[in-house]
Amino acid sequence: MTPRLAAVTGATGFLGGRLVPALIGAGWRVRVLCRRDPDPAFWEGAAPQIVRGDLDDAAALDRLCEGAEVVIHGAGLIKAMDLAGFLAVNEAGSARVAAAARTAGARLLAISSLAAREPALSDYAASKAAGEAAARAAFGEALSVLRPPAIYGPGDRETLALFRLAATSSLLPLPGDPAARLALAHVDDVCAEVLRLAEAPTPGTWAVGGERPQGYAWREVFQTAAAVFGRRIDFVPVGPTVLRAAGALSAFGGRLTGQPAIFGPGKVRELLHTDWSVSPAEQAPGAAPARFDLAAGFAATVAWYRAAGWL
Repeated sequence: MTPRLAAVTGATGFLGGRLVPALIGAGWRVRVLCRRDPDPAFWEGAAPQIVRGDLDDAAALDRLCEGAEVVIHGAGLIKAMDLAGFLAVNEAGSARVAAAARTAGARLLAISSLAAREPALSDYAASKAAGEAAARAAFGEALSVLRPPAIYGPGDRETLALFRLAATSSLLPLPGDPAARLALAHVDDVCAEVLRLAEAPTPGTWAVGGERPQGYAWREVFQTAAAVFGRRIDFVPVGPTVLRAAGALSAFGGRLTGQPAIFGPGKVRELLHTDWSVSPAEQAPGAAPARFDLAAGFAATVAWYRAAGWL
């Protein structure tokens, strides 16, 4: 019997790099959309079928989705110069993928972000909310949307800076409100929920909560990171004024170089938001339990970074 086919966008990103081998390991055939062939080692020896193209290429999207049982749309921008740049990919791209999936008769699982819950905070958050709406408009109410929180784990370059700082410094910045709570999820726990939703159609908008959906305080996050290296640390509180100035300076530098910066005013507003927890009502019925608590997940991530020569 021929294995079922899952079509994937965003397969060369951080989440996609773990998702493709997880899908193949679970018995799926996988077809991915790529502008170019990645290093064969990227997918840990997995060998998906590759369709050359991008989210602007309607013909490539049709080839990607043809014969698929489920289309998992994970592609998107995490940095852009302005809202229009985000919307060109995160909204318009989602609409095109949804239309292709509907034409092919496939189910659609759109990977969004918990940031979409607060679209007024940043251009990124607004674009993710717009992408969800565009996908639903093109595909219909059978759409499944998954909103991960902040994701960390093997292959993630965004949280690498945190671990480098925890490994070398005894004094760490403590941003935002001490009462703020941040849900975190290991990338493999997010993949497990993606696989579950690929197997069990569950229309609706759902979030991943990680091992502690109610979230962590920033102090606990940094202390856990330092503990992986056997270090004790002290903190320097960083208030909103300093964070906003740093975000504005980073954005200005991005405009000068023509390279968009992830850390800008919008990201500062996200950072200062006090509630990135995940409520029970936001989690899909029968959600996959998390395998990694924060200590185990951070330890596994650092082990991967060291093996890869990143630390």
